[in-house]
Amino acid sequence: METQAVAGKVVIVTGAGRGIGRDVALLMARQGAKVVVNDLGVSLTGAPEAVSPAQETVADIIAAGGQAVANTDSVADWEGAQRMVALARDTFGGLDVVVNNAGIIREIPFQDTSVEDFDITLKVHLYGGFYLSRAAAPVFQAQKSGAYIHMTSSTGMIGRKNLAAYATAKMGVVGLMRAIALDMAEDGVTSNCISPAAATRMSPKRATAEKEEAFKAAVRGDQVAPLAVFLASEAARGISGQIIGVRRNELYLYSQPRPVRTLHRADGWTVPALAAQLIPAWKTSFVPLEETQHVFAWDAI
Repeated sequence: METQAVAGKVVIVTGAGRGIGRDVALLMARQGAKVVVNDLGVSLTGAPEAVSPAQETVADIIAAGGQAVANTDSVADWEGAQRMVALARDTFGGLDVVVNNAGIIREIPFQDTSVEDFDITLKVHLYGGFYLSRAAAPVFQAQKSGAYIHMTSSTGMIGRKNLAAYATAKMGVVGLMRAIALDMAEDGVTSNCISPAAATRMSPKRATAEKEEAFKAAVRGDQVAPLAVFLASEAARGISGQIIGVRRNELYLYSQPRPVRTLHRADGWTVPALAAQLIPAWKTSFVPLEETQHVFAWDAI
């Protein structure tokens, strides 16, 4: 019998009623974890779902012989994050892993993005990741162990048009991940990002119905879930502060910002000197103004 990678661990997965979060929660449970399934239970438009997505995921876990409990708090609420941690501890006796997966998207050009759209997107992705991570930190610190898994996006690290708020939030998640990894390393805590590719309700639509169906069949959340379970396991205790992409059957390790060129002038820089020297020296090293689909085979199946 295959050893269960996260046997006995208590895991919170946010946004686990649908998409990638659901697949992560299901696999965590199959691999022996006790799962707090968080989902606010609203559609992308903000309307309530007819049936609680969190309860649906919990029912599937229990039917398969696993252990899970539902939570419908908003990740964008500090008190809600604290209730999630309390629920994990009260129900299952502890907390070992936090998967910050919940997200929303507003596909709007930057110049048309409202303050409200920007605010709620950062509240869910970035503040939500901070709130739950911070609520879990005293538990992890006291037990000298724990794993944070945050979902970022190539949209944040590379870019895509009409997603200013989403891209900002997802790049912020990377900064949060690194800060946690550095600050909690001495406590035996790991913190990593997954940059997933999967067909979810937030995915951009393909050009035709045929391409859309082919994309949904080929790029799935269940292909992301094994990486999340691995990063939650004891086998990954030596990995922290990293960004790992997953798309179909391929993994890729992202670079992180570091200086790539230097330019020195003994008598200091003036505006004319910069104009004369900077562009000729660095032009071939500038990062292109490209989108995610220019870096990855966006429509390839």
